[in-house]
Amino acid sequence: MFSITIIILIITCLVSFGAFNNQKIMNDLIFYPPAVQQGQWYRFFTCGLIHADIGHLAFNMISLYFFGEGVERAFSAIMGDLGKWVFLILYLSALVASLLPTYLKNKDNHYYRSLGASGAVSAVIFSGLLLAPGSSVYLFLIPIPIPGFIFAPLYLLISIYLDRRGDSNINHSAHIWGAVYGLAFTLVASYAVGFDVFGYFILGVQDYLQNLGQ
Repeated sequence: MFSITIIILIITCLVSFGAFNNQKIMNDLIFYPPAVQQGQWYRFFTCGLIHADIGHLAFNMISLYFFGEGVERAFSAIMGDLGKWVFLILYLSALVASLLPTYLKNKDNHYYRSLGASGAVSAVIFSGLLLAPGSSVYLFLIPIPIPGFIFAPLYLLISIYLDRRGDSNINHSAHIWGAVYGLAFTLVASYAVGFDVFGYFILGVQDYLQNLGQ
């Protein structure tokens, strides 16, 4: 049986490939704040199924695969059979949470469009980094492994800088709020079942530093 991560990946790839050659699908699913304001709330979710190009899709789906599988297994270990469904709730709710600031800022902007699963993927990545802070991550094109607990603040700082600069078509706000939401969701969900995820994070950082010194 496929994991929730693989099912999301397959559905996203199928819809994205269909939208690449069909502008109507793209227009119907893309995040368009004025349309959301008129009641088309489903665009919070459907925009995560479409991507600008193959590179955009590949980056998000590769990231989702590597982090999503780990987070899904961790949730299942912490929460039992409920874990995979909690993971699905994380992903779907992150699509909305990551775009709410964008919506509030652009709800009357008839020129604004946004697409891609980056906000939800950021939530999954940061959930994974909270659960496994010593895991190695690569920052953009730098071929040097960075431990998760260092990568996370670097990623946020760079995203905040790029968002404030505002000279690209990338929705850095979705990355930022998706990441923050992923951390908050994992903290709340873990504590709800009696798992001290923050204490687990501290132990993970300590283990990494101890192993580094050996």
